[in-house]
Amino acid sequence: MAGVTWLKPVGIDENAQEAFSDFLGQLETRLADPATDRYRLVRDVLAEVMYGREYAQLLVDAPMAALNLDARNVTFEAEYYMATDEAKFGAVKPLLWLWKNLDLTPFGQNPVTGIPMRRILAGHIFRRVGRNFKCWQNVEFSVGYNMDVGDDVVIHRHVLLDDIGGIELHDGASVSDYVNIYSHTHSVLDGPDVTLRKTVIGRGARVTYHATILAGSVVSDDAMLATHALLRGDIPPHGIAMGIPAKVTRYKLRSEQEYGVDARTHPHGPGRKANPSFPEPTPNQTRKPTLEEMGEG
Repeated sequence: MAGVTWLKPVGIDENAQEAFSDFLGQLETRLADPATDRYRLVRDVLAEVMYGREYAQLLVDAPMAALNLDARNVTFEAEYYMATDEAKFGAVKPLLWLWKNLDLTPFGQNPVTGIPMRRILAGHIFRRVGRNFKCWQNVEFSVGYNMDVGDDVVIHRHVLLDDIGGIELHDGASVSDYVNIYSHTHSVLDGPDVTLRKTVIGRGARVTYHATILAGSVVSDDAMLATHALLRGDIPPHGIAMGIPAKVTRYKLRSEQEYGVDARTHPHGPGRKANPSFPEPTPNQTRKPTLEEMGEG
């Protein structure tokens, strides 16, 4: 039934809540101002939250600590990818740095501050984010700007979202702890031959603990991927897939309805090549082993 949850509201000290709300409100206001220098803002916020002092003073007292708070002095893995849009990534890089570092502090580990902080940052990093986005700590993105997130989406702890080729999480989707979702794939024979394929998670779909979804997969509305499963393909509406590789073994007892994401009809393009040295679609590069090779000959 819509609106039903197994969670209950929890409150904290009123004075602490007021201080937290004021801090987050100021952060949101400054991020919304196009004149804000995001790099400067991030280093200042991190100096305050992590070291309890202004950045300029920290630079005098502990220069190694201070210099590493400024995202201009660090690199991300995505900056080494040919497929990364330098302009788009430059705009979100300091915010990703703020997200990653605050998650390592009491501020980020505290749901009262961590969840609304990530909700604010997602609004300035993602391509789109809907209402009531709930993201727990230590979630990683490859570029961030290729995330398309609907309403009431929940992402749990220690999730990897490789969005270099695009990830869609539709309304009510849930991603459990330690899930990996990819949107790029490497050729078996030539590692630098990379293909980007958007990965789509439908409305109300659930990806459960430690599961992995490979690039280009489509998880339909109300479908489920079981714990530790490896999906290389699609799941139809209401389907429950499990195993390595994942296969549909059960269906939820649901009536047919209109679907926003239906893997049976969802378009599956060839993807986009990420390396100009390999512009053509990657051909099949494997074969099945012979009986002799399997030790059965």
